[in-house]
Amino acid sequence: MSLSHEIRRRDDVVEIVLSGRIDRDAAAALEEAGIAASEGPPASMLLDFSGVDYINSTGIALIVALLARARAQRIAVRATGLTEHYRHIFDITRLSDFIEIVQPTPS
Repeated sequence: MSLSHEIRRRDDVVEIVLSGRIDRDAAAALEEAGIAASEGPPASMLLDFSGVDYINSTGIALIVALLARARAQRIAVRATGLTEHYRHIFDITRLSDFIEIVQPTPS
């Protein structure tokens, strides 16, 4: 399953809800999400990984590129919905040093 996304705006937060696999085939979807999220720069971006079932090393690199673009625009980035496995990956790759990991908010 390729990556799909939905963009939700709430006040000054852009939430990007991701579903599927984050691998080399996800480049276009993440690029599109990043561009859409940066229109009229929000104060912060929330990446929701609840629907993501796979991230490989290329996917991590794509997330780093999205983070770099956001940081260049002074947009704070948070992540939610990561499994324990991917939280650990974010820790060992040091992504968690640059992306605040938060608990999912109740619907």
